Amino acid sequence: MFHISERDFHTMHIVHVALQGCLRGSDIEYGITADTGGHIRYLLELVEASEQDPAIDRITLITRAFDSDFSHVDYTCPQEVLSDRVSLVRLATDHPGYLPKEQLYQELPSFMDAFEQWLRRQPQLPDALHAHYADAGEVAAEMQARLGIPFVFTGHSLGRSKLKCLQQSGTPLDDATHQTLMRRIAFEARAIREAGLIIASSRDEAEVQYADYPGYDAGRIRVIPPGSHLSAFTDAASTPCVDTMLGRFLTDPNKPALLAIARPVTRKNLAALVHAFGNSPALRDKANLVIVAGVRERIDHLESELADNLRELLELIDDYDLYGQVAYPRYHREEDIPALYAWARERGGIFINPAFNEPFGLTLLEASAAGLPLVATDSGGPNDIIEQCGNGILINPRHTERMACEMLDLLNDPARWQRMADHGHQAVLAFDWQRHVQRYHDLLARLCRPHTDTTPPRALLICDIDNTLTGSPVGIQTFNAWYQAQPRLGFGVATGRSFHSALSILEQAGIVYPQLVISSVGSEIHYLDDSGVRYQKDERWSALLDQHWQREAIARALEDFPGLTPQGPLEQRRHKLSYFSDGDTRLSARVQRYLQQRGLACTVIHSHGRYFDILPINASKGLAVEHVRQRFNIPARQLYVAGDSGNDLDMLRATPCSIVVANYSDDLLAAPGMSHVYAASAAHALGIIEGVKHFQQQELAS
Repeated sequence: MFHISERDFHTMHIVHVALQGCLRGSDIEYGITADTGGHIRYLLELVEASEQDPAIDRITLITRAFDSDFSHVDYTCPQEVLSDRVSLVRLATDHPGYLPKEQLYQELPSFMDAFEQWLRRQPQLPDALHAHYADAGEVAAEMQARLGIPFVFTGHSLGRSKLKCLQQSGTPLDDATHQTLMRRIAFEARAIREAGLIIASSRDEAEVQYADYPGYDAGRIRVIPPGSHLSAFTDAASTPCVDTMLGRFLTDPNKPALLAIARPVTRKNLAALVHAFGNSPALRDKANLVIVAGVRERIDHLESELADNLRELLELIDDYDLYGQVAYPRYHREEDIPALYAWARERGGIFINPAFNEPFGLTLLEASAAGLPLVATDSGGPNDIIEQCGNGILINPRHTERMACEMLDLLNDPARWQRMADHGHQAVLAFDWQRHVQRYHDLLARLCRPHTDTTPPRALLICDIDNTLTGSPVGIQTFNAWYQAQPRLGFGVATGRSFHSALSILEQAGIVYPQLVISSVGSEIHYLDDSGVRYQKDERWSALLDQHWQREAIARALEDFPGLTPQGPLEQRRHKLSYFSDGDTRLSARVQRYLQQRGLACTVIHSHGRYFDILPINASKGLAVEHVRQRFNIPARQLYVAGDSGNDLDMLRATPCSIVVANYSDDLLAAPGMSHVYAASAAHALGIIEGVKHFQQQELAS
């Protein structure tokens, strides 16, 4: 069932703007152009899920009308009625023919005029616009300026990321390509600067890709992974059609299959997969390679990017003499996709995504649901999927030798293969459209109808997230109800997670919106503004941490320090360096002494015996909590903190009203300076409630 917000019930009209590719209500011709890809499926499935919510009155998809000489479908039809509440509207522009995204800019003025006229003809302006891709972002920003309609932006893939990929791959950029990318980046920059809310699919997108833009504001970006209709993949079996489609290419079709399904665009980096396979005799002996790269009649009839990449794949297959070992069918139906995954699973295969960057990775979810382990790029959404499901291996898409080794190692370890295959089924539960639209619609309601409550809190509760606030669904449900009944009690979290990771885990767990988020082990602070949707960064705190912080020098000094292994790029922050440790309990003292000898001041935090964070000397959860207490002018005896592990230690020591939940770790209560701490008999969120009640009763008694 959908949750109706406690705000005044008001149905919404949402208008989605999507100009790229061949958009229609059903039977999408995926791959017929370079721009007819996964974003269209994302949009249609989002709309299908949205219309089930009684809070949504009407949904309109707005796109561009065009004549097509490459399809029998009529893309000039001015309107398609998709259901009682959903319609697709095509607006005519000056140029009648199809245009790829690189050329759409010339039609934006006439499209904007047509769109404004359409909006003014409506009985009432829509509540919100949702723009998909850069060109639609420019349109929505302009409509907001002209008519005051708030808009949401989803970039899907960003120009700066593509530019980086091209530069890093050594691909020469001609003037026209460079100019096209700069125009796209300018559209994106305006959308990022002016959107009321930005929906990202992954932490990489939210924290790395959008951060490349001058208008970047982490507090207006929310990570909401797309849902997916995965039931068709969980019980899929191979079909005679797929057996024939692939078997005719392969000398031994029963060997394990390395399966890739992607449009042959440069960003998907399919050539690297052929290089990895072709250069590894052991991998060629062990497995077959299957590349399903869209549909084609003749390569010469495709757009230049698709044609060039397909020719490169065929030339590489020829150069490595891979005939009989590689399947590359020219045509498949949408209903063949589940059977393709099943065909690979039945042979003990792997799904491989070698993209330079993958904003989310819908095919990864499909493959996971079908029971295939993943080997996927470490740039983008696969980080989140593999972290959440534990169903694959992340690889650098530019290191083809390492890519081949990882695939071969997984194929040679049946127990590991089975474990990852089993974990993949968690994707069915984790990436759900109903969960997505609940969060999305709540944010839209907050954006369209801001709720202002400027009453300052008289008391403040700040608690750790993992294993303190989370860990018990019953505890979370009880906590939410208890907190709603606490007048003038503010609520915040203090976590080792990044800001977006913290918000994501709270939203997934169904925990009420915190008024403040202390993230990255106290190195960042954000406050929820009066709209109830955007968070504002505490720049004063950031400026304080900049003092005496020599991040690059510390990173260089620890490059080869024994016992430390750097965590992934997403865990490295402006004011935090993060490592995995070898579990040595003396490591903190050794690192601290080593850095002090080199004149490098910092704070070292070792938690759970595995996580090792290095922060500015002024940064920690405890110091951040004290900064917040002073900002809100909260009396020391009315500040409650709760934690469970070593990275909560300084926060617990420094606060008179401290709570340790029953499921604590790191021998926390035995640490010096912890005699004042209340040790709850209950675990997780129930322990927090127990501790706050204890201190509230003490306050009343005094």
